[in-house]
Amino acid sequence: MKKQPVTSQNWQNHLFQKTASNSGFLLIHKPVGPTSHDIINYLRRITKIQKIGHAGTLDPFASGLLIIAIGKPSTKKIQQFVGLDKVYQVKLKLGAKSNTFDCTGIIEIKKDAQVPTLFQIQKILKKFLGPQDQVPPMFSAKKIQGQKLYELARKGLIVKRKPHKIKIDYIKLLKYRWPLLTLKIKCSSGTYIRALVNDIGQLLDCGAYAEELKRVKIGKHDLKKAYTPERISPRPSRRAGQFVK
Repeated sequence: MKKQPVTSQNWQNHLFQKTASNSGFLLIHKPVGPTSHDIINYLRRITKIQKIGHAGTLDPFASGLLIIAIGKPSTKKIQQFVGLDKVYQVKLKLGAKSNTFDCTGIIEIKKDAQVPTLFQIQKILKKFLGPQDQVPPMFSAKKIQGQKLYELARKGLIVKRKPHKIKIDYIKLLKYRWPLLTLKIKCSSGTYIRALVNDIGQLLDCGAYAEELKRVKIGKHDLKKAYTPERISPRPSRRAGQFVK
């Protein structure tokens, strides 16, 4: 059965969990380009409700599942989703590195990089399973003394960051053809996939950065049940600007 578009008249019918009248949670498939906040601004225009939040941001270069809380009663309960495990699909570009750990940064090609075998990759991936400490990347929204790390990074500053506890439940190798490696990863909330990709590249001794990143699951909530902006009427462009006008 074809999904009906979400409009200013019927958006309430698409909530997967209602908390009150005109309040509940909506699954959105964020495309590459707009920020998570751009999507929220767009939904504010659709719903005519200002109190809207999300349960975990996605970088502009990333796509995938956003859980959106609409209305004050729902935003008060959004923490029930924030700490849930996440599942991502990420495409790594091997043989290079990026200062942002992704395709948006300054790319440095490693000309003398050795091409790892499938066996070598599988062996390295096993080292990242289970509980571990992870240092947040400089290009992240995490704050230190009131300043976002990416703001400091853009000024050329590198500051000491405290590692935090994360857990990687599994890393599935989906496809490998040099220099591209596609993985599916289940991890705890707060895991920086970009940082994990960079660490994998270091252990492989060839470098790596995240070429593409998609969040496919948050807890039991699946991207397959989410609404893309194309299903939200009026139809927006994929350009980020269309979400903030």
